[in-house]
Amino acid sequence: MNKSNKGFSLLELLIVVAIILIIATIAIPSLLRSRQAAHEAAAVATLRTLNTAEVTYLTTAQGKYGQLADLITAGLIPSNFTSGPVSGYNFVVTLDTTTYTDFTVSANPASTNEGRYAYYLVPDGVVRYSTVAAYAPNAAAAGTPVTQ
Repeated sequence: MNKSNKGFSLLELLIVVAIILIIATIAIPSLLRSRQAAHEAAAVATLRTLNTAEVTYLTTAQGKYGQLADLITAGLIPSNFTSGPVSGYNFVVTLDTTTYTDFTVSANPASTNEGRYAYYLVPDGVVRYSTVAAYAPNAAAAGTPVTQ
């Protein structure tokens, strides 16, 4: 019998597939954590940018802070802040509506895969974080500062 061996056997193919699945099982969680860390770093940087925009707006708007729409209209931040998440985080500016002399900027992850922490900023310029998004604006003095 003259049998020519062309191609791979089923067992060889199954072993290769198993090895690929094992490598993917190891690599995918690391990739997701890296993506999450990148989104968190971008959120902190964006909060600092929003703080600069608020201070700039304050000097041009008779001593009052502005909402995101005001900052966009003044050309201090890009218009993509109104359409949804920016780098995996939703940003919200909350103003003291009586005097407009106090604000809180909150950055909440758009989903649990986007970030582990909610970040927020008050006029002192210190970016703080909270593991519970609902607590961020209410605990401005008690939050943990972010150091980078």
